[in-house]
Amino acid sequence: MKRRDFLKVSALGALALLGTGGGLLETAAASPQEVRLPRGRKIDMHAHAMLPSYLEGLKELGIDAALEEGYPLPKWSEEAHLAFMSEAGIDYTVLSQATPHIYNGDEKLSCKVARRINVETAALCQNYPDKFGFAAALPFPAIDGSIEEIAYAMDELGAIGVKVPSNAQGIYLGDERWEKIFAELDRRKALVIVHPSPAPQLPRQGTVTGRVMALYEYPADTTRAMLNLLASGMLERYPRIKLVVPHCGSFLPYMKQRAKAMFAMLAGMKMMEPVDMEKSMGNLYFDLAGDPMPDALDMLLKITDQEHILYGSDYPYVPAPVLLQKKAALDRELAQREWLEQIYCQNSQKLIS
Repeated sequence: MKRRDFLKVSALGALALLGTGGGLLETAAASPQEVRLPRGRKIDMHAHAMLPSYLEGLKELGIDAALEEGYPLPKWSEEAHLAFMSEAGIDYTVLSQATPHIYNGDEKLSCKVARRINVETAALCQNYPDKFGFAAALPFPAIDGSIEEIAYAMDELGAIGVKVPSNAQGIYLGDERWEKIFAELDRRKALVIVHPSPAPQLPRQGTVTGRVMALYEYPADTTRAMLNLLASGMLERYPRIKLVVPHCGSFLPYMKQRAKAMFAMLAGMKMMEPVDMEKSMGNLYFDLAGDPMPDALDMLLKITDQEHILYGSDYPYVPAPVLLQKKAALDRELAQREWLEQIYCQNSQKLIS
């Protein structure tokens, strides 16, 4: 049996334990008010592993994460991650590559770094097939290299899908250079997880938003990328892609109405092709990494429904004790809405099985 088949069988066998309703519940240790979570396997769709292949790859590429992000890379170990999952009541985590994106202009080196990251991540998942799956890192804008990595990671390593950056050295999602990659991902009906990457040119002096990327630039760049992707019509051309927008939709809840009106106006002026924004946005999924409570969840529900919302922790970028507090507040809200099983189990299960 090939490694990809072992990983797929192991992961699907574990996830087959998912409850299908019936109201069977268990107590979540993380919640101080004894919120009772569904017995189905609870899935975290937004988390990262700081493996040696990634850290060493950044050094080889000459990328200083602390300088670029304004925030040091967090420490990570499989033991600490598994301990967090246990305390949070999370059964299965989909790991995706964090930022900085692994590209510095040297396509050949970026392809080598992506391959090493994917091989090491696959080995971790093989060691814990009932706990971890992964979305493969791509060396975009190396187009042929990215397509080759999609095939190797998904066919040989058992990757569940791929992670894509909001931009790679200023090439944003929706740019024509993504076309061949999205065509291949559509052919595979692939899971695609978006993660922010800072814009190349930022006002870094005199403004806190330009110093610490996680404060403003992460959601801003995600929104910029998604608007470009929607305007390009790429999501309409490739509707079988299962694309996950991070961080509670970033600024899309505010931008949807404005962008929809602007797109129609620009199309009427022959400045862009007409697009069906409602249809494309209706196919998107959104994770709850960040701070969904008390306001972001309600804002997100202005542009989507509970069937397209997924749980995401963003571990280890947020310390485990803080994440547990955030999750307890989210648990109480989802329990009140009777959405616990859907958000933690059912929606994610549809994407990765």
